[in-house]
Amino acid sequence: MASPLQFAYRTQKAIGVTDAAPVYEPLPGFVKPEGTLRCCVYSPCGRYLAWASSERVCVVDASVGHVLTNIAIPNVFEVAFSPRGSFLSTWERPAKDEAGDATKNFKIWRTVEDLPEEAEKQPIGRFVQKSQTGWNLQYTFDEKFCARLVTNEVQFYQSDDLGTVWNKLRVEGVTDFAIAPGQSHNVAVFVPERKGQPAAVKVFNVPQFTTPISQKTFFKGDKVQLKWNSLGTSLIVLAQTDVDKSNKSYYGETTLYLLSANGSLDARITLDKEGPIHDVAWSPNGKEFGVIYGYMPAKTTIFNHRAVATHSFPIAPRNTIIFSPTGRFALVAGFGNLAGQIDVYDLEKDYRKVCTIESGNPSVCQWSPDSRYIMTATTSPRLRVDNGVKIWHVGGGIMYHEDMVELYNVAWRPIPPENLPRGDPLHPVPTPHSSAIAYLGTVKTPSKPVGAYRPPGARGMSTPLHFRREDEGGAAHVMSNGAQNIGPNGFGRSRRQVPGAEFLESGSRTIPGAAPAEVPGANGDENLSKAALKNKKKRNNKKAKDNENKDGERKDAGGLAPPSQDRGPGSGNEGRSPERRGYQNNQQRHNRSRSRHNYQGNNQGRNRSNTHQNGQNGYVAPPPPQIQTSQPAAPDSLISPGSQNPASKKLRSLQKKIRAIEDLEMRHAGGEKLEDTQMKKIATKAAVVKELEALEKEAH
Repeated sequence: MASPLQFAYRTQKAIGVTDAAPVYEPLPGFVKPEGTLRCCVYSPCGRYLAWASSERVCVVDASVGHVLTNIAIPNVFEVAFSPRGSFLSTWERPAKDEAGDATKNFKIWRTVEDLPEEAEKQPIGRFVQKSQTGWNLQYTFDEKFCARLVTNEVQFYQSDDLGTVWNKLRVEGVTDFAIAPGQSHNVAVFVPERKGQPAAVKVFNVPQFTTPISQKTFFKGDKVQLKWNSLGTSLIVLAQTDVDKSNKSYYGETTLYLLSANGSLDARITLDKEGPIHDVAWSPNGKEFGVIYGYMPAKTTIFNHRAVATHSFPIAPRNTIIFSPTGRFALVAGFGNLAGQIDVYDLEKDYRKVCTIESGNPSVCQWSPDSRYIMTATTSPRLRVDNGVKIWHVGGGIMYHEDMVELYNVAWRPIPPENLPRGDPLHPVPTPHSSAIAYLGTVKTPSKPVGAYRPPGARGMSTPLHFRREDEGGAAHVMSNGAQNIGPNGFGRSRRQVPGAEFLESGSRTIPGAAPAEVPGANGDENLSKAALKNKKKRNNKKAKDNENKDGERKDAGGLAPPSQDRGPGSGNEGRSPERRGYQNNQQRHNRSRSRHNYQGNNQGRNRSNTHQNGQNGYVAPPPPQIQTSQPAAPDSLISPGSQNPASKKLRSLQKKIRAIEDLEMRHAGGEKLEDTQMKKIATKAAVVKELEALEKEAH
């Protein structure tokens, strides 16, 4: 008979065990401990559950909840089992004895043993272990050997005799190691960069430690994660540096390598998207693995055991990949500072997407042993609010929900593969628990999706490409020496256009009304030296000055009409900056005042022409005779945007009113309640439009 699903949890005040589908009830025979509880953990075989308090360590039968072993040992902070559950390890906080020597705070016990009555349980091994990171022994799959790391060597013991060292693997500078699962007794060791020498990962076969059977050397490796496949035949090395020397990432650089245990393959895995490696995981079948990499939105790719890409999922903001225990499904999710979306893919059905789960903000995500359910949980101290457990069906529906106060950890009970139920995990869909139905009733669905802020000029338009993420059609995110060389937001083109307007393909800005500037390099300038470019620029400037002088002379000799004032687009000053135009207007006012003083005796009509306007090259035009001339302006200049005549001002005012009225109409259509004055303003639209049309007809 298949074992029922079960999970255990630890909160601030208690430890509980719950039988999951289909009953979702507490384990009847388990008495919840209360008080200061430090940890709880299942054995990998699923037979035992151990928990620790400030006074003792207790081991219970996970099937019925009965107590099997009590160990009177205070201040235990960590508990762990061997692969088959035969041995139990405990870790206490480091301390010193009366003589000032460090106490042996790391102890190994037999999980279950027959003892005489009133006999106290004794550990079979004791060690001094200061660091809480990597504190436990590593066992071979059959529990024949175990090993621990000390300075410059890995010490091996026979699991039932921890008093004497059975063998030693001497490696200078070793900082990490990993024993392979499966029948092969292989061990991988890591040596970081040291004194200009590259980092190295070496694989040895126990107990033949003279020469490695496989090795890989590389730079940019201050620390690594060593990930064996389930067969113990291939090893993934995720190397990371503390500092990114190219200044592209605050968290250092990451690289990925693949080694085979027999030495037939040792290569760097090539990734086709720039950016960090977020996660890597082996499939339980040991023949493929998944990698999430690249700047957000990241890319997820499945590789075979020879590091050849077989399938890539759509790019999305994701940073976690977890394979189901049966290897059929893959979970690709975005946790941490991402939105908590979980995509489930069926790897046996052409990588078809099964569903997307909106999980909120979980800090724990685990597959059930039978690959039918996904458990998510929000735990403390990462988040102290909304703590609780949710169980989802692989098809996407929520099955169970329970809120808890300061939940610290939660875990499924492991089940051996031979005890797993048979059948399709997707069908039939189980009936949700009443707590799931109640939870769905409390979830608020947003009535109106809230998007990013859009300025008034861009509302009602599609999002420009340079504001879109890569998975939404925007350009890829590119980094260069810590600065984004594409756009300020890292996506798409640089922001050099009005949102919603057509993109300017030219490489340089142009001033409205002026001749388009030459694109640098268009005439082969990129091959010239700095001195040659400087000389060429001087020649071009001189040639432009000569042409302007000739044009000015021809204009002065061609007629007696004064130069036109800077009153609109037809004045010839469209290419000038506002400062230059302001300077010229000031000069005109100065010349007009001076002309009034010079011609007081002959002032029948005041001359408003710019008779003393300076030329662009210092040329001063002589004062023309006082001849009254009139030059009618072009009809288009009356209503042009740059014109200063009353008709143009009236036109701009009416156009502004029309835009304001249309904006109010859009707000009113969207359901917003407007004030009475705003409604009256909308009612005047017909009159404003009629006045605008009359003004345009009069101008033309």
